[in-house]
Amino acid sequence: MRRICIVRHTLVLGIGNILMRDEGVGVRVIEAMRNLPMPADVELLDGGTSGVDLVDEVADRTKVIVIDAVKTDGKPGTVFRFGTADLIRDTERALSLHEFGLLDTLMSAEHLGCAPKEVVIFGIQPKEVSVGLELSAEVAETLPKVIELVLAEAEA
Repeated sequence: MRRICIVRHTLVLGIGNILMRDEGVGVRVIEAMRNLPMPADVELLDGGTSGVDLVDEVADRTKVIVIDAVKTDGKPGTVFRFGTADLIRDTERALSLHEFGLLDTLMSAEHLGCAPKEVVIFGIQPKEVSVGLELSAEVAETLPKVIELVLAEAEA
């Protein structure tokens, strides 16, 4: 049986738990971007804390751009750019607070033959990961920069 692929263009996927302050930064970026004009071939999605159930959303995409909090030794608010190879290489060291869900999603899509052609991950170092709805000042200040990076990546 032959699989028919319908190519879907760019997905900007924000991941995070908005109830845990900076841990929800990916979702907060998507919320801010909803007020901006988007190219017709760019779709925004609040992925919340979803994991493997996002396979249908990433399937057959030309590009998937993920925004999430990352746990590194960096200064709060620092923005990092990763690819899937970085996720695979760093499976023994926590990179993203949702790394394994995202990695499982991408590996499942690969196994099913519908992996996105390109995946770019923008990770933001959190300051506060505790119960609360507000981003820390350091992380909130990075939102315009992250949005600018995401838009540039979407247009590339």
